[in-house]
Amino acid sequence: MTPNQITVMRVAAAFAAVALFTLGGHALAVDALSVLLTIAAIALDGVDGYLARKKNMATPLGAQLDILGDRVVENLFFTFFAVAGLVSLWVPVLFFARGTLTDFLRGLASRAGRTGFGRGGMLETRWGRALVASRGSRGAYAVLKCACFCYLGFLLPLAHFSAPWLDDGVRGALGSAGQVLVWATAAFCVMRAVPVVWEGRKYLALVDAPAESDSLRISATRVARKPLQLPSPAVVQVTR
Repeated sequence: MTPNQITVMRVAAAFAAVALFTLGGHALAVDALSVLLTIAAIALDGVDGYLARKKNMATPLGAQLDILGDRVVENLFFTFFAVAGLVSLWVPVLFFARGTLTDFLRGLASRAGRTGFGRGGMLETRWGRALVASRGSRGAYAVLKCACFCYLGFLLPLAHFSAPWLDDGVRGALGSAGQVLVWATAAFCVMRAVPVVWEGRKYLALVDAPAESDSLRISATRVARKPLQLPSPAVVQVTR
């Protein structure tokens, strides 16, 4: 199995988890299965990268697919939980804006011959690589997302579950704990974007450079293709 196939599998697992959360009728057994699929969707993020390094199958396309998979999974879960009323609408908006900005800057860097991660990457500072590309940072972020999604998933059936101990105070405390986990995940997400924005700002100056060269090349082409101007017949002198 290739790393790209694993990336597709984890995206499919995320969609299956959200589908079960939505259609499961708030049954605990279905909810537990959804949580297991959520864990698989997050855990497989590390498997595809490990497999790519182990079998020397890392490619630029694979790196882009891995980032795309991350964006799809994050936005899918946070949008669903926002619709379910467990998180603020601003949470998926924040993740979408953050992902769009960092991917845009990585795209500019790739035009300059730099990659998002690894050798020849756009992150030149040690603190930037440690915060974004290190295994510790990526692992901690994955654990936070997994804990956040699983916890919110377990909160879904509580609204339809009654027990003597589950009074309004306990429900409020459980909801507050979920909000702390959500905003901790969002804060770490924004913090990991800081090095990309800081080091990617210099590539913004290169945006207009290709356009200027293209206009010069077009102008030169027009000059080269300018038709030859012949004198009018009135001024042509014919000698017989």
